[in-house]
Amino acid sequence: MRIPSLRFALTALFVSCGFAAVVARAAAAEPKVIELWPEGVPGLRADAGPEIVKDDRVYNVHTPTLTVFPAPAETANGAAVIMCPGGGYVRLAVSTEGMGAVKWLNSLGVHVFILKYRMKEYGHPAPLRDVLRAVRLVRSRAAEFGVDPNRIGVEGASAGGHLAACSGTLFNEPIGKTGAALDAVSARPDFLILQYPVITMRAPTTHGGSLKSLLGENPSDELIALLSVNEHVTKDTPPTFLIHTQEDKAVPVENSLLFFKALTAAGVPAEMHIFPTGPHGFGFRTDLGQTSDWPKRAEDWLRSRGLLTKLVK
Repeated sequence: MRIPSLRFALTALFVSCGFAAVVARAAAAEPKVIELWPEGVPGLRADAGPEIVKDDRVYNVHTPTLTVFPAPAETANGAAVIMCPGGGYVRLAVSTEGMGAVKWLNSLGVHVFILKYRMKEYGHPAPLRDVLRAVRLVRSRAAEFGVDPNRIGVEGASAGGHLAACSGTLFNEPIGKTGAALDAVSARPDFLILQYPVITMRAPTTHGGSLKSLLGENPSDELIALLSVNEHVTKDTPPTFLIHTQEDKAVPVENSLLFFKALTAAGVPAEMHIFPTGPHGFGFRTDLGQTSDWPKRAEDWLRSRGLLTKLVK
């Protein structure tokens, strides 16, 4: 077994502190944290510094992890969601979007794994590799986690929604693999939940900040095409639930419309709710009228697909 270098071990120790501090403040008990790359983070930067926490948002991620929030044993149904918080590929909105998802999904008996993924410090393909490794890891250890390997979904908000959509469209991309043994495990999610997601990298509909952080100042046409995920929807893309608002000034509602149109053309079951009001990044706010009811609509969708039926052992 390969032993990580001292530099890697020390880096992992220091950079985990910021993220852990945020979730610890919101969680009832200290959750379990799993390193995605115990054998060594692919391409770890030599100048990797500590994570930075500002306003409960986490910056400067170099050591990707999954933080595990199991549903209560008496209600756990075997479904699991890997949650990708948003933040323009610059920061992670852990408390508002990540912990909001934990509270909601745990109440439905769903295990939640918050993904701490790499962002602008690395750019593409690091985030894609992180989310695909997360799906593979949870699926490979499904029995340990009490998870049905056929009921593993990915949820994401804003740029995290883009990453979630990448997992559902680019799960077989060679660049999403690193040569590790886990590459043999399927990285295809069984369902997607996308909150006001970035979908296309093409102007004028894209979110400029996410584009720059993920692909740099002057991305090639090939990269723009690859990361415009609506262009890669096939019949194998997982069933998808989408929400967005007409008032969104940061990520235009056309992003969700493009993905829904592509899903429909490919014959993929999808449900979309477009609300008239609500700012970008509203997450799980409860003061937005019918927009705040979106988790109820998503629960109905999950239930209708049999994803909340208790796992029979």
